Amino acid sequence: MNTAELLARARLLNRDLAPGEPLAETVIRPLTAALTEPEAEVAEDGTPAERLWKLAKDATRLRARSGAHQGLIEATAALQHLACLFAADTDSLTKRIAELADIQGDLESRVDVADDGPYLVTNVSSVTNWLGAPIQTFPQMTLCRCGQSATKPLCDGSHARIGFSGAKDPARVPDQLDTYEGVQVTVQDNRGVCAHSGLCTDRLPMVFRVGEEPFVAPSGGRADEIVRAVRACPSGALRATIDGHQVPDPRREPAIEVSKDGPYRITGGIPLGGDSSREHYSLCRCGHSRNKPLCSGMHYYVGFADPPQPEDPTIFEWAGGLPALRRMTHIFYEKYVPQDDLLGPLFARMSPDHPERVAAWLAETFGGPKLYTEQYGGYDHMVAEHAGKALTEQWRARWAQLISQAADDAGLPTDPEFRAAFAGYIEWGSRIALENSQPGATPPPHMPVPQWWWVCEAKPGSRVSALAPPARRAQVRLPAPGEPVGFADHIKPLFREVDRKSMSFAFDLWSQEDVAQHADAILHRLRQGTMPCDGAWSAEQVDLFARWITEGTAP
Repeated sequence: MNTAELLARARLLNRDLAPGEPLAETVIRPLTAALTEPEAEVAEDGTPAERLWKLAKDATRLRARSGAHQGLIEATAALQHLACLFAADTDSLTKRIAELADIQGDLESRVDVADDGPYLVTNVSSVTNWLGAPIQTFPQMTLCRCGQSATKPLCDGSHARIGFSGAKDPARVPDQLDTYEGVQVTVQDNRGVCAHSGLCTDRLPMVFRVGEEPFVAPSGGRADEIVRAVRACPSGALRATIDGHQVPDPRREPAIEVSKDGPYRITGGIPLGGDSSREHYSLCRCGHSRNKPLCSGMHYYVGFADPPQPEDPTIFEWAGGLPALRRMTHIFYEKYVPQDDLLGPLFARMSPDHPERVAAWLAETFGGPKLYTEQYGGYDHMVAEHAGKALTEQWRARWAQLISQAADDAGLPTDPEFRAAFAGYIEWGSRIALENSQPGATPPPHMPVPQWWWVCEAKPGSRVSALAPPARRAQVRLPAPGEPVGFADHIKPLFREVDRKSMSFAFDLWSQEDVAQHADAILHRLRQGTMPCDGAWSAEQVDLFARWITEGTAP
């Protein structure tokens, strides 16, 4: 088996698999670049799906040899992905991934950077989106770094089409370590590798000062808060020493987070191009970094954006997902609990992963992935954690008070809708835990993890904020003489998004069917000036709506 044979088989498969040459950019192009022998002539039997699976396995065997060409690795990743898409069901998918992982199991986990191409990710099984939800992984993957792939985060070959360059910008910020000495902590900062995530400046603005010199004022905050901020820096630009001893990096499993509208955040010491000196770093995902492959924050300036949040987010999504909840629980158990006389003794013997467990429970409760059920045992395990502990109301009340302070410190949303839902669950859940912990309590067994939702359907954006600028209504287009009034052309534009959200508990103002059904009631409120709540419509607009009703509420 060699690259020439793989390429010949890929060409045949590309012809037979489906219209549109699905292998041209992701498999045939990189294999052609890797070719060192004359092209071979081959013939194959079997269905295209069977041949694809065999080709993926053979490519993986060839890739698993030492010194594999970047083009071969890139093509192997595409074949693994496509072959797994053809899996008949979930069990078949799991078996295929396991077989491929076994073939290349001797390769180390690492990230390599293809010349003017994607990131070549080998044997990294934990990839999540910015909410912490897992993304399907394969033993060999290519992650887009040009910013143009239609299959983000996976590469689709767009870098070759657009002529992407992986070169560093000569005008980039120089790689330089600056030292700032403080009373308790000395902070080191390398602006050359900073990804400008803003995590340090947002959380400790008196220490990490935007627009001021010096940028770092180590005496402006507590030592533990500075250390926490340094360890949370996703780019690795920040370091800290105490009494001459460097603060150790966090100990984490190898993982890649696809951050929202920003870089890949790598943690757990995954080697980058063979360099294993960094526990964490941020890799450019927009294609415009001045310090490729590292992120330089250019995604802010070029407007790089992922698909927007759903119009109807869960509490989990609105909170910022699992990373935000983990940030909160770590602050709670590392900052507030140890210094509290009431809670400190209660949690003195908690397991090291307790903050992770609580974050997973909250994530599942707030509508996120079922991590607590899958990893920790679900409802029955949570009940067992509290059984017989005889918690007191004083403990419960202090826990609820301090977890809310930790939410503030972690930067969770502060809008009334989120905080009402968050506080509601904290009160409800902590009181249930108090009840279940009493001697003789018999909680119902085998219940699902509870699902929490917005309080009384009060969702983000469902009201007009007193601090928000006035929302503009679309320009009214009056029907031409003889033109009937239509919902899509004349009525729907009258309803702003904020109007729609504020009435979503009852019906959809952007739905012709819903508005037609409630048209008389809507007209009554429009004439009274009570809808929308932030100002009455003009007489011209109200008359237009009334005419639409008279003419039969046409679409």
